[in-house]
Amino acid sequence: MGDYSLLVVEKSQETHRVFSGKVPDNGFRIHWTERGGEALGWLDRKRFDLLLADVDLPDVTGMQFLSRVKEKAPQTPVILMTAEGTIPQAIEAIRNGALDYVIRPLSGELLASLIQKTREAGLSPAAEPPSLKATARPIVTRNRRMADLLELCRKVAASRATVLIQGESGTGKELFARYLHAASPRSREAFVAVNCASLPDSLLESELFGHEKGAFTGAINRKPGKFELAHRGTILLDEISEMNTLLQAKLLRVLQENEVDRIGGRQPIPIEVRVIATTNRDLTQCLEKGDFREDLYYRLNVIPLKIPPLRERPEDLEPLTRHFLEKFSREYGREVPGLSPEARKWVQAQEWRGNVRELENLMERTVLIASGPVIGAKDFCPEVPDRADREDPGSTESPFSLREVEKGLIYKALNETQGNRTQAARMLGISVRTLRNKLQEYKQGLSAPEE
Repeated sequence: MGDYSLLVVEKSQETHRVFSGKVPDNGFRIHWTERGGEALGWLDRKRFDLLLADVDLPDVTGMQFLSRVKEKAPQTPVILMTAEGTIPQAIEAIRNGALDYVIRPLSGELLASLIQKTREAGLSPAAEPPSLKATARPIVTRNRRMADLLELCRKVAASRATVLIQGESGTGKELFARYLHAASPRSREAFVAVNCASLPDSLLESELFGHEKGAFTGAINRKPGKFELAHRGTILLDEISEMNTLLQAKLLRVLQENEVDRIGGRQPIPIEVRVIATTNRDLTQCLEKGDFREDLYYRLNVIPLKIPPLRERPEDLEPLTRHFLEKFSREYGREVPGLSPEARKWVQAQEWRGNVRELENLMERTVLIASGPVIGAKDFCPEVPDRADREDPGSTESPFSLREVEKGLIYKALNETQGNRTQAARMLGISVRTLRNKLQEYKQGLSAPEE
């Protein structure tokens, strides 16, 4: 137990007395200082399992000090203390990475519970931060907004604050949730993901909170819920907007009381877990319709993250394309292909309504079907030939002829539908048979039949 170390930045004699009486019993070695600058110097020389600091320091504000600590030692849990605290200040502190925000004077019982909370959260002993680049699915981006979101994740990773991640399907919401977990001291504990849209309400309740044997028909054994399985780790509630309001009320109680009630259980079970929720819907609209509880929304939305869609991140298309080409080339034992100028333009021209997931699926398919070392537009969409294939040097036909305009519309429709002839024909208002004949005509270089 002597390996645990505590840094206290505080000048109150009363706090000294409480700490001196309680900390030794909990196995901590304590280091004292009254100035933030001196504490930052300590962090350059030593790692600490817990840092407690007054928000009213003589040489720096508490929020400034917290920010500097998170730059120097992002994995160190920080608890801020104040004589006169407010809810906005507490929220600001947690958003900036504090584990907790407490009111002085501290009692011995409160101090002991804070130390125990740190231990139960898996936040000690101090350890090196995990290598985020080594995670199975790294976040690849050159976008400034995405970089800012990742920086916010790093700031709040060590805290227990709930995080609400909003964004369209396929933008990478779960990747951000896993990034938060990997960047936190909980990284060695469980990451448990639950898709709230994949189960009916009756099963979702049992999945989340667990049940006792005989609680309902078919409950032949006791089953711990996902919250219990995520104890000391992180739970991801994916598509939280699909949860009904009854379950929302039960979830709110879990968040407030840090305990779960199994279905058919006699007593609550204490848990310590970091909650991250995601949704592809606008929750403010759900609030207006009464589909989502307002109190739960504000409880979840302590740290809001809104992931921009891929169409608003054009600078990410090239690195993501290269990343997926390399990934699937390794998986399938292929040589990493290059992209032709035509293929690059094709990628940039798409709307990517499925976002990064759509791009990833397309790159996997392309690696499997590519016929050469260089990928052309026709490898992305076999119905769309490269520019060199479309342009006939010997052709005297004007690009403004009806035939060329027709051809351009057909290729554009096939682009939009990723080569799906049925959908393209529907967009063009023609039959699939007519579309097939037109494509055969272009492939053979035939002229349209005269009427």
